[in-house]
Amino acid sequence: MQQALNRALAEILAEDPKALVLGEDVGRLGGVFRITDGLQKRFGADRVMDTPLAESGILGMSVGLAMAGFHPIPEVQFDGFAYPAVNQIITQLARMNYRSRGTLPMPVTLRVPSFGGIRAPEHHGESLEALFAHVPGLKVVSPSSPHEAYHLLRHSVAVPDPVIFMEPKSRYWQKGEVNLGHAGPVEGAKVVRPGRHVTLVAWGAMVARCLQVAELAAEDGIEVEVLDLRWLKPIDAAALAESVGRTRRAVVVHEAPLTSGLGAEVAALITEHCFDTLRAPVGRVTGFDVPYPSGDLEDEYIPNIDRILFGIQRVLEYRRG
Repeated sequence: MQQALNRALAEILAEDPKALVLGEDVGRLGGVFRITDGLQKRFGADRVMDTPLAESGILGMSVGLAMAGFHPIPEVQFDGFAYPAVNQIITQLARMNYRSRGTLPMPVTLRVPSFGGIRAPEHHGESLEALFAHVPGLKVVSPSSPHEAYHLLRHSVAVPDPVIFMEPKSRYWQKGEVNLGHAGPVEGAKVVRPGRHVTLVAWGAMVARCLQVAELAAEDGIEVEVLDLRWLKPIDAAALAESVGRTRRAVVVHEAPLTSGLGAEVAALITEHCFDTLRAPVGRVTGFDVPYPSGDLEDEYIPNIDRILFGIQRVLEYRRG
């Protein structure tokens, strides 16, 4: 995935002279995760810019650059570092197009290394998708594989709206084929494993975990459909309805805390569209309502295979009355 993102950025910079990459250590170092490795040497320091350690400044400058006609691709080094920039994201980035009646579009793609799974210190692993998805004016996307990362990043930069691009940092070293010539549909959700007994809905790193769960469930004759939501804003309600309409049961899996997590919105959409056919309430397997832990405690916090299997068991065994 790291190489797929690097290639996508290189192609974007080569094709669009107005595209700029900026952030902490994205230039000479090539980024903490080496996503921007070699880009400054190839395109110059005026196209791939190292910034001070000031996330509010990075986003504020990106807003100004967009107003001046550029296409900024800023990075916050870790998702937990995005909090200082929330004011700029909500009050400026998300609203400028609306506030200006369309005269000041915001073609800004904010790359956010996201979620946990790398045993990092506090504030280096978060799950902020519900915060971003709640803000009108923002689009939110999270790729689950190298192929998705390449094509979704290219598409995100091409749209004229601000996009929060949440990269699952635990999957940066995942290997997989990238079909450069065929993106497939780049909008909406995507079925990555068909099934008929229950739908698992996930995004980012949890897609791979749900695929592992589906393999294990198949040994017991349970056919699990895995739906990669991909776009967390806007959510593909039609794909949810189509998948759950077939399986008639659903479990949503995410790393963020349970309360007011994005899984609640997904569950509500499924209920609205599939109420007459659901055989069980929509289940959720999530993180806990505590601050995202660091280090070894991640293993207790992030939904694991056993917890997801128990979530499937609960909806399969549900009986009315």
